[in-house]
Amino acid sequence: MVFNRKSKTCTEQRRSIQNRKLAGIVALSVTVALCGAVVEAQQLKKLPLIGLLAGGRGLGVAGEAFRQTLRELGWVEGRTIAIETRLAEVNLDKLPQLAADLLRLRIAVIVADGDLAIQAARKATGTIPIVLIAVGDPVTEGFVASLARPGGNLTGLTSISAELSGKRLELVKEIFSKASRVNVLWNPANSSNVLEFKSMEAAARGLGLKLQSLEARAPQDFPAAFAAATRERASALVLLRDPLIDSEHFQILDFAIDKRLPLVHGESQFVEAGGLMSYGPSRVELFRRAASYVDKILKGAKPADLPVEQPTKFEFVINLKTAKQIGLTIPPTLLARADKVIR
Repeated sequence: MVFNRKSKTCTEQRRSIQNRKLAGIVALSVTVALCGAVVEAQQLKKLPLIGLLAGGRGLGVAGEAFRQTLRELGWVEGRTIAIETRLAEVNLDKLPQLAADLLRLRIAVIVADGDLAIQAARKATGTIPIVLIAVGDPVTEGFVASLARPGGNLTGLTSISAELSGKRLELVKEIFSKASRVNVLWNPANSSNVLEFKSMEAAARGLGLKLQSLEARAPQDFPAAFAAATRERASALVLLRDPLIDSEHFQILDFAIDKRLPLVHGESQFVEAGGLMSYGPSRVELFRRAASYVDKILKGAKPADLPVEQPTKFEFVINLKTAKQIGLTIPPTLLARADKVIR
């Protein structure tokens, strides 16, 4: 019996030693893992941080094109750069706070999509580089001194939306030769929209068209805008690009389909989502070019020395499915000129 007790005691001692060793190994593994996580976090903090600021609900394929172009230029997210995105969704009043949030992260450059995001970023900093995207006229709106020599901390890409507004009205006139009235849904708080609407008014006079202004500054403004559009019985509804209007696209689309009202856009993504037609610069291409600006800035270039680019690629897209749904026949001459026809 004494032997058995001694044997049991020896066994317990061996198990105790093994358990202590195992606990030590586990503790060491945890320590190594924690140290690795701390090192990784520290490394991420040291990476150049890019801030994306926009007013919509998401950047979609354009945002992915931005990241892909950065990868092609040698900037890999999580390895050589970090990216933080801030989206205001439909609450555009949040943009100044979102811009301030990005600044607290000590970002290296801000990429601001659209006038309201650009305004928020500009008010937040006068030193950190800002790459602007899809601004209508950055000189007239006071963002840069000139396209060739921007000055200050802003540069990027213009969508020349005001210059293209007349072209969109011409397309409406080709579809409806007897058209006399066109609805225009826009946001007066967006400076690019203001310029574009003024340009459209001038173009409309030359085409014998009258514009019906439908203003939307907040989501609750859309029912009244829809009611006004119904009363006016216009030939088409032209949408000016704005984060609020973009975010409510499917609500607008449902209204237009119900009223058999052709929707005209400035970007192809909305035609692919059910609008009738669009004419304007490629949004994906704008974001690709924005990535090249970020690349140059991270390599030491100053925004003041980087000329603002105007778009060189334009897309004319027609959705025949939508045309059929609202009972509209598109002239063959117009179809022949389209860059893309969705059938």
